Amino acid sequence: MTGVTRGIEEGAPETREDGTRVLHYLLRFPQPVENVWAAVATSEGLRGWLAAAEVFEPRLGGAVALRGIGSGRITAWDVERIAEYTVEGRGRIRFHLEPTRPSGTTVRFTHESPESENPGWRRRFERLVAHVASAPDRSAP
Repeated sequence: MTGVTRGIEEGAPETREDGTRVLHYLLRFPQPVENVWAAVATSEGLRGWLAAAEVFEPRLGGAVALRGIGSGRITAWDVERIAEYTVEGRGRIRFHLEPTRPSGTTVRFTHESPESENPGWRRRFERLVAHVASAPDRSAP
C-alpha cells in the first residue's frame, strides 16, 4: 500500500489494457461490521459521507442513484459482506467487509473506472471514518 492515514491505506493504482483504471484501498475500523455496513450499504449511511441516495434498492440488480455521482445498479450484494455499485460513466465501486478481532472491520475497497481523474476517495474515506465513529453501535442486542 502506498499511503496510510488514520486506518486508510491506499494501494498502487493500476491501468488495465483496455484503459480501465483500478484503485484499491484498505480501510480499518474499530467498529463492528454492522456499523460499517450501515454506512456503505444503506441510503441513510451513504448520505452521511458520500452522496444522497435518491434511489436505493438494497438487493442484487437493484437500482441506485447517487446525487452528483450517477445512476446504476447493485451488481454484487451479500448482506454485511459485499456491496458493489456499477454506476454509468463512473465504473464499479466495491466494498468487501471482513470482521477483525476483537470487534473491528476491514474493508477492501476497489474502484474500476473508465476515468483517469482522481475521484477523491481519500477525502471521502476520511468522512466515512468520521461518520462510522459517530454512528450508534448497531451490534448491541
